[in-house]
Amino acid sequence: MKRISIYLYTCLFLGLTTTACKKTLIEAPKSTLTPAFFTTSQGFQAGLTAAYAGFRTIWGPDTYFELTVPGTDEFIAGNDGNNGLVKYNSNFNTADGTVATIWKNCYTYINTCNGLIGNVPTGIDATTAASMVGEAKFLRANYYFILVQFWGDVTLNKTFQSVPTTSANRDKMADVYNFIVQDLKDAISVLPASPLTNGVQPGRATKAAAMHMLAKVYLTRAGSSAKQADDYKNAYATAIDLITNVAPAGGIKLQQDFGKVFAEGNETNSEILWTVQHTTTLAYNGSATQNNSGPDNLLCHLFVPKYEVQPGMQRSTLYGRPYIRVVPTHWLTDTVFSERVNDQRYNKTFQTMWLCNNAASIPTWSNPLPAGAPVGAQPGAPKFTVGDTAIWMPGKAMTSAQIAGYRYQVIPPAKYSIALSPAMIKYFDTKRPDQNSPSSRPIIIYRLAETYLIAAEALFMDGRAGDAVPYINAIRERAAYPSGNAAAMDITVDKLSLDFILDERSRELCGELVRWLDLARTGKLLERVKLHNTDGKANIKPFHVLRPIPQTQIDATITGTPYPQNPGW
Repeated sequence: MKRISIYLYTCLFLGLTTTACKKTLIEAPKSTLTPAFFTTSQGFQAGLTAAYAGFRTIWGPDTYFELTVPGTDEFIAGNDGNNGLVKYNSNFNTADGTVATIWKNCYTYINTCNGLIGNVPTGIDATTAASMVGEAKFLRANYYFILVQFWGDVTLNKTFQSVPTTSANRDKMADVYNFIVQDLKDAISVLPASPLTNGVQPGRATKAAAMHMLAKVYLTRAGSSAKQADDYKNAYATAIDLITNVAPAGGIKLQQDFGKVFAEGNETNSEILWTVQHTTTLAYNGSATQNNSGPDNLLCHLFVPKYEVQPGMQRSTLYGRPYIRVVPTHWLTDTVFSERVNDQRYNKTFQTMWLCNNAASIPTWSNPLPAGAPVGAQPGAPKFTVGDTAIWMPGKAMTSAQIAGYRYQVIPPAKYSIALSPAMIKYFDTKRPDQNSPSSRPIIIYRLAETYLIAAEALFMDGRAGDAVPYINAIRERAAYPSGNAAAMDITVDKLSLDFILDERSRELCGELVRWLDLARTGKLLERVKLHNTDGKANIKPFHVLRPIPQTQIDATITGTPYPQNPGW
């Protein structure tokens, strides 16, 4: 039986040049991976663990983040952001390493899933084996769903590849979607019901998670050239079955407080359908020097502004490491979240206040005092002390005279910058061992609130707007907790539109690594970038609704039909 290095699977199929693969092939393998490896219970479990762990290279680093969060109506590039990909300019091309990394990682772990699915282990009872194969199919479906959303037609590998190849074809998007749907149906039939089912470890695939994903797959396909006539009906039927039947039976329900959904330590709450697990063990979670495209969870850093250079501030574990890859658009902060009395999600989504933590840089009052200085201000005296407010973003316009009446720095929306704006807090991790460490928090991928929004959108798009309203209102009423008026949050059918649904998805799912995909799926990417994204509005073109096939893939296909590039790239 041919032996092949496990390391080789990071490059043997799709995504790297054949030269690199040939070099790896002649090296003495330090560990081996063969079809027979999967047929033992120990090997199968190790392979399944690896298939799960592959998602740490997707959800956590700044690669998938760069492809889904900035370059939308929600976020533009921050001070340390990507200057090509997220601005749709000429620096974003087929040689982009971000898209190549996601492409390569997806195919690497698809191959692992194929090895699992095609080699049922011995020594495991039939029910357990079927469930584990169901897990592998759920994971494989997720990897393919990423590929088909970003690239359209992609190579569909259904079986384990034990040798490298220098040829590949692009399969039709319709075939890829059909394959994903069947994988998910198979998984649903054998997986445990709920993440809260006894014995189900956090992060494991379940029927509930697979149903949520299947509803989302139907919804996404319905907006593509591969659409089928019953996609919207199947999307809402699957979502509503999850909401009304599977979720209650499995203990799944919306959290009462939107702010608790992403609270540290609460990642296994009743709303969560699936998470990607991270760990403090460096051997499994990256390296001592964090890798921006490796398995580290860097999301805690990527929304953090440069607060540490402001008067009275220094970098801290509490406030995070300021990578500031993105800052919110004015449309997001000032329009989408404009209602903040009854809808209380804004202050549970963004940090807008920083307390002084550096006595050495506290500013002093000038002599003479500035016009409008507050009562008690003394020339040469500190403006505030450690523990007092140092920065406040009121979220509304203020005059210079009003601002002068505060001891601390006040930054209204007109003064937001790519270095200092409200910080999205859903991924903050205050329990990291030091201020520069990545996070070990699980990353929430699917949650029940989105299932409600999927049901609403599918119903609306299928011509049943009246039936969609209760699912939108359930999410909006929850947003009023604890002191808003829930009834005032309800909308009527005349207010419902696809744009309203997209706005509601922003209010609920802001920053949750779905926005670019949402806009591409609904055909709204160009329109909304041109309206709300100052980085990309002059550059975005129709061909940007698909990502470029990585040049490494095209160059590696040296036999058979050349690998086609997406139009426009």
